Amino acid sequence: MKICKDPSLSSKLDEIWKKAYDEGRFHLLDGILFNRDKHLCLLDLTDRTLINTILHEFHDSVAAVHLPEDRTLERVKTCSWWPNWKKDVSEYCQTYERFQKANRATGKKFGMMIQIQEPKSAWEICKM
Repeated sequence: MKICKDPSLSSKLDEIWKKAYDEGRFHLLDGILFNRDKHLCLLDLTDRTLINTILHEFHDSVAAVHLPEDRTLERVKTCSWWPNWKKDVSEYCQTYERFQKANRATGKKFGMMIQIQEPKSAWEICKM
């Protein structure tokens, strides 16, 4: 392991992570930046399959129960970082919502219910 002090990466980090990065609380292992304080805190992702896996786990998994965009952003923020992560999370959540809207059941809409007048004698109204 080596301490990562890359100035170009530091400029890309959001304000939340910048202070911790400057204090040296991260380490670089196989090109992936880890937080020293938390055991499973993966911060820098450049592989699209890993990013999609994280988005799936935080939005689509059974535990995530398709959280809204703001809650998904909060969950991703606690453990991950990659360039343009907020945009990716927003697009992922919006794509799912568009998918749900596009796949709604088709068919005729239900009509307005109108109360039928009650007949006063037998066989007074015989039509439908």
